[in-house]
Amino acid sequence: MSFFKKLKEKVSGQTDSVTNKFRDGLSKTRDSFVGAMNDLVKDYRTVDEEFFEELEEILISADVGVHTVMQLIDDLKDEARTRNISDAKDIQPVISEKLAELLQKSDQETKLNMKENDLTVILFVGVNGVGKTTTIGKLAHKFKQEGKHVVMAAGDTFRAGAIEQLEVWGERVGVDVIKQQAGSDPAAVMYDAIRSAQSKKADVLLCDTAGRLQNKVNLMNELEKVKRVLTREVPDAPHEVLLVLDATTGQNAMSQAKTFGKATDVSGIVLTKLDGTAKGGIVLAIRHELDIPVKLVGLGEGMDDLQEFKAEQYVHGLFAEVLEQVEEVAED
Repeated sequence: MSFFKKLKEKVSGQTDSVTNKFRDGLSKTRDSFVGAMNDLVKDYRTVDEEFFEELEEILISADVGVHTVMQLIDDLKDEARTRNISDAKDIQPVISEKLAELLQKSDQETKLNMKENDLTVILFVGVNGVGKTTTIGKLAHKFKQEGKHVVMAAGDTFRAGAIEQLEVWGERVGVDVIKQQAGSDPAAVMYDAIRSAQSKKADVLLCDTAGRLQNKVNLMNELEKVKRVLTREVPDAPHEVLLVLDATTGQNAMSQAKTFGKATDVSGIVLTKLDGTAKGGIVLAIRHELDIPVKLVGLGEGMDDLQEFKAEQYVHGLFAEVLEQVEEVAED
């Protein structure tokens, strides 16, 4: 069975609404990236060294990342030789196939680590302005829709308005927010939140944290202290440490991921504003170069637009038109 047939089968097994969210949310990236690839195929009828050099530039401009691009180009050259591909249009399906292979190493790695019949603690980290608090609110809504009892902890006691912002989300989605005064010790907030979540027999505790990077040492020490308190109260917590990144910041998001990755054991990435960028290739750069799975993506501003990341949906969202063209050719 061809890659595209397998991809279509996987995607067809998922709801149309999710498929459409990925397709709509990736429209800017698709128009830019796939549009440039289509032009490349028209300009270069044959697959040669110049073709690969142009493709390399397109991938780098889509924020796929230099190291990832180098490996991808090498893999494509090998595949072109192995499959004896000389026509440029025949390499398009291979490109999408290789992108999918880079994105997901197992079906389980993109799923959130949830405790059965016990409290799941999820810690959110990331710089200010990436959509961290909004992401927490949307995830609280998602869990509540699934029938889970959720509590949120306002651990960003440093940024003006952060506590109030989380409280607004708490009211919107009907979830309790545990807080202290601005300037309080975040670790003390986490202690209160754990105790409150346990007493309420909550299923999930979502923990916000400060995101200032002006003084990295203080911030990272603070995160370590927060983690120690969580682990002391719930021995295997936090069950997830999710780093929230803004997709529109491109390579800057990569440098943030490296900084936080050194300070805390990041288990997954939440990529916000993926619908707002033409450079959605950053998903590939993060997955390949940092070896951290993308677990959630923001594909719009609505309450239901935070989606579990699915590699096949991402690739389908980018290459749906190419897939359709391949099927038409096959049928002819």
